[in-house]
Amino acid sequence: MSELYPLKFEPVLKKKLWGGTALVNQYFKKADPAAKYGECWEISSVSDNLSVVSNGFLAGNNIQELIEVYMGDITGDSVYEKFGVEFPLLIKLIEAKEDLSIQVHPGNELAKERHSAYGKTEMWYILESEMDSRIYSGFNEPVDKETYLEAVRKGTLHELLKAEEAVPGDVFFTPAGRIHSIGAGITLAEIQQTSDITYRIFDWNRKDAEGNGRELHTDLATDAIDFNSAGTSRIRVSPVLNKTENLVNCEFFTTNLIHFNETIPKDYNLIDSFVIYLCLEGEFMIRWNGNSESVIKGETVLLPAMIRETDLVPSGEAKILEIFINEDIN
Repeated sequence: MSELYPLKFEPVLKKKLWGGTALVNQYFKKADPAAKYGECWEISSVSDNLSVVSNGFLAGNNIQELIEVYMGDITGDSVYEKFGVEFPLLIKLIEAKEDLSIQVHPGNELAKERHSAYGKTEMWYILESEMDSRIYSGFNEPVDKETYLEAVRKGTLHELLKAEEAVPGDVFFTPAGRIHSIGAGITLAEIQQTSDITYRIFDWNRKDAEGNGRELHTDLATDAIDFNSAGTSRIRVSPVLNKTENLVNCEFFTTNLIHFNETIPKDYNLIDSFVIYLCLEGEFMIRWNGNSESVIKGETVLLPAMIRETDLVPSGEAKILEIFINEDIN
């Protein structure tokens, strides 16, 4: 069997009325530069959006086909035992030129009961933001269900939410059950559980050309919301050059930030997981076993679990996210 290598995938761009042109023009996705794209699914195992390999001898195979053949060599033995052929993370780039709807995602238990699916815990890394751009996440203070439902009825739900300035480099961690929204003028990277379940609660009282509002899922959302989830969810770090800085470490994923201008050796012998590199700025090269693969801004690469040691070699200076599953905290 041929040795595995760092895998790239065909990005899946999604047109949205609230999208913009940054994903094509600033993050180098190949698509219509004038169209409005809101999301780019970088790595996905969602059934109707399976990522397809774009490089090397495995090009043309989707991610579940790879895992069927290579199993733990792709994902790590413990990850394969738990998730089988379903890759456990969904990686996206998102551009919001308008405020997105206020929404919530169910946790694993409720999602399994209602949808036979996983829940959705996620994090955002802010890439670009306009002046006064905001992330809405959690309540200003814990609320009861009656107060929340009254605000929904009155169209004033946003007044109960914690709104925080978002600047490049900020991180927002959103566990399942935490109410949230991405504000206008923000481009970000999203790391989440593999789930496409969203309960839309409030859409800023917007109407379409016929005067109709968007479909809302108020009843479903009410049972999913953690009404005690309040206060800040923002994480700010001051990265040190050529050092790996942890951003989030939860049962579903670990995400680190690496800002580097010299070679960074990586030893993954102590984790039983794939590793994802998402290039935020600059360009770098992955070197392993005498081989190499270049990665540019906007590209996402899946390092199979069987590759235990690599060198990350920047071209000048680069900034990347490093993502994997830490089974030790499950």
